[in-house]
Amino acid sequence: MDPVEVEVTIARPRREVFAYLQDVANHAEFSDHYLVRWHLTREDTLGEGAGARFKLKARFTRYAWADVTFVEVQEPRLIVERGRGGKYNRILNRGVYELEEVHGGASTRVTYTFETKPKLFSDRFQESMGRRGWYKRKSRKALRRMQAILEEGRDRGARVTLADGPRKPFSNFRFRPEAFRPGANR
Repeated sequence: MDPVEVEVTIARPRREVFAYLQDVANHAEFSDHYLVRWHLTREDTLGEGAGARFKLKARFTRYAWADVTFVEVQEPRLIVERGRGGKYNRILNRGVYELEEVHGGASTRVTYTFETKPKLFSDRFQESMGRRGWYKRKSRKALRRMQAILEEGRDRGARVTLADGPRKPFSNFRFRPEAFRPGANR
């Protein structure tokens, strides 16, 4: 499918919008109208490697499960997610969030680009049946919901947790092997 691009301007500083977007658990809040049954793929939900699996709420879709993983996170301007979906996870997908300061840094323009790369003719045929327009409408609504969440604190969806429920509060802990060597000052 050719790339679908939507954008919205949010009356918040770019760092604040980026901090919200880089947590993959927040994505369920603003996109749960078309992406449902979210499951995190790991406990750490921030930055590169964070990912989730979800189900598309689309008509006439037999194989609706898909996943995304953040593969590139450049603070505070870019988040690239890659994933797979469809039958046997053979349809590649890519989403890009680009954040740009506007109005002297008081607002942020968020541009979201989404594209898929179907492997077989049958996958391309199914996507040609109005799927591009469907993605564009749903993505536009998701960005408007994100705008309402960040500007007014309303229109929040359910927050996603790990499959077995919440584990522990996120601590931003990063393993450093040198801290655990004998004689190291703890």
